[in-house]
Formats: sequence, C-alpha cells, structure tokens
Amino acid sequence: MRVVIAEDNVLLSSGLELLLNSRGFEVVTIAVDAAGFLTAVKTHRPDVTIVDVRLPPTFRDEGVRAAVQARRDHPGLPVLVLSQYVEHEYAGRLLADARGGIGYLLKDRVSRVAEFTDALRRVADGGTAMDPEVIAQLLTHGDPVDTLTPREREVLALMAEGHSNATIAQRLLITDNAVHKHIGNVFLKLGLSAADSGHRRVRAVLAYLRSRGGTALPQ
Repeated sequence: MRVVIAEDNVLLSSGLELLLNSRGFEVVTIAVDAAGFLTAVKTHRPDVTIVDVRLPPTFRDEGVRAAVQARRDHPGLPVLVLSQYVEHEYAGRLLADARGGIGYLLKDRVSRVAEFTDALRRVADGGTAMDPEVIAQLLTHGDPVDTLTPREREVLALMAEGHSNATIAQRLLITDNAVHKHIGNVFLKLGLSAADSGHRRVRAVLAYLRSRGGTALPQ
C-alpha cells in the first residue's frame, strides 16, 4: 500500500516512514509543503495520504487546504489528516465529501501503533477514521469566536479597540512575537485565509463584534 506523507517535522516524518515501512506500507515520498504534496499525489497516485494541517510557509492551514484540493483533483483520494489541531472549516469540507476515504486523528491522542495503522488501512479502503475529540469539536462548533482561547480573545478585543500589535503587547505584557502568533491563531480559527490580505484584521474584528451582539466599533 503506497503512501504519500505531507509533514514538515523531520523527526516525525522519518518516524512515520520507518513505522509504516515496517508494517507493510510503502512510503513513496515525503512532502514538506502543500505544493510538494500536490505534486507528489499527481506523480505517484498513492493508495493513501497522511497530511498535517499546518505546513510552510505560514503554518496555518496549508496542509488541510491542500488535502481538499487533492481530493478535488483526484476524486476519492484517501486522506488521513494527522495533526495537533482541529481546523474546522476545511475539516468540515473534507467530511462533507460523501465518497469516503477520510480520517482525522490528533497526534497527541494516538496511543497505539496498531490503532493508527488500522485507521490508515480503513481510510485507504474508503472508510473513515475520526478521533472522537475531532467529532466533538466539529459538532459543538458554532460561533468561531467561541473556539478562541482566553488570551486570543483578549488580543482580539484589543484589536477591536483599534490598538496596534505593539500596544497590545505592552498592555498584555507579552512580546510582539507572541501577539503575532495569537493573531495568526485568531485568523486561522475564524477561517480567514492569507488571501484576505489586509482585510483579515477588519473581518476578525467584525466577527468579534457580531459575537457580542455589537453593530459598531467601540468608541
């Protein structure tokens, strides 16, 4: 059973390769970014793929978006998402595809090798393999603002007040890099892709105001 892996973490991808090759799979290539993954799928036509949600260059949702694109280009392509995160928008798109061959497992919750390889085979055979935590988050996912952590909510609230990243850092006593990371997570969880460019900040603020029942920016 031929496998293409999309994972930029060298230690993890090498470990997966050794593990799978010892369990009857053949890892034909490992891609480190979305473009490489799409090229590998087109070139090798694998029996199943393993994809991380976050890949270079922005480490937001490139991997799962590439998985959706690969399924569009190659209908029925088996995809097992293996990640630390539940990406609601594109995970929902994958699961909405009734053709099967879809899995979504959380890295930290994979406790046994046999369970993982069984899940991979099930996906390759056109079935599904879903972590219960992923299902729970998708089922309870309503207002995307509700998925933000308390710190991400604080950052978004200060964004809504019109503060710059530097001011947010000063107010929360955190670094500029930390603010940038939190804002990136806010954009990701609100489904605001890089294609939105400078408008993402405005759209994030509007989403925050809507969640609070507001219709205008704070004074």
